[in-house]
Amino acid sequence: MKALRTPDACFENLPGYNFEPNYVFVDDCEGGELRVHYLDEGPVDADPVLLMHGEPSWSYLYRKMIPLLVAAGHRVIAPDLVGFGRSDKPDDRNDYTYGRHIQWMQSVLDQLQLQKITLVCQDWGGLIGLRLVTANPTRFDRVVAANTMLPTGDHSPGEAFENWKKFSQEVPEFNSGNIIKGATTTDLSQSVIDAYNAPYPDESYKEGARQFPTLVPVATDNPETEANREAWKILAGWSKPFLTAFSDSDPVTAGGDKIMQKLIPGCSGQAHTVIRNGGHFLQEDQGEALADVVVAFIRANS
Repeated sequence: MKALRTPDACFENLPGYNFEPNYVFVDDCEGGELRVHYLDEGPVDADPVLLMHGEPSWSYLYRKMIPLLVAAGHRVIAPDLVGFGRSDKPDDRNDYTYGRHIQWMQSVLDQLQLQKITLVCQDWGGLIGLRLVTANPTRFDRVVAANTMLPTGDHSPGEAFENWKKFSQEVPEFNSGNIIKGATTTDLSQSVIDAYNAPYPDESYKEGARQFPTLVPVATDNPETEANREAWKILAGWSKPFLTAFSDSDPVTAGGDKIMQKLIPGCSGQAHTVIRNGGHFLQEDQGEALADVVVAFIRANS
């Protein structure tokens, strides 16, 4: 598999992102390997908080939350999905599949030997992260779901998602920074927009970002539909603490929190919250507020 690697110089002097890079190598599923970047902050002997980003962001999205989680005594692991951030980027769209992304992140969990994990997931971070939870139920102690879902294709994803999918496939230049700006409630500075674009020197680096919207199971013939249905069966018996922290201004995932609260036993009795003044990328709009929610949730369920 041929993959591109963003030059390190692209990540210099990004506002608010002064974290040391860490890397592991995963099997690319074709006999080679891919380098995956992750942040590892806080005490190494503390139980980990796993921050999973989505499309088309990267670990930069969690920069406001990481210091607060570390200050509360937690170890924080924030990987960049393959195709995003400082991770390698296969340059053929066909190399990106939902199943491969799960395999690649499973390898990261295995190599880092993570246990007693609290998952915080948003967007594709949930599509991948919740599959990791159901495949490794003894390794996860808690889940915080924020603006995400685990779709099976049995229900319409809604007009907002269909519009996004159409846009993502037709727009001549896939400008991640501007896309994220358009899905936030706050004004982003040009330096922050540039930071979201930093991993992608040109369009050839964006094949993963382009492909992701087409991989969501929006119909029952999706290759991962059955696996997601099986994952829901496990979630239907999940009694460990599960918290929803959706924002109030995300048309794509609106209502998903109520579905989770209804179907997942671990949601019972938890302090579910709606993050005010937050768009789809609520970590960008209200990262500090979401971090406070995560810290309080862990404390209440320890």
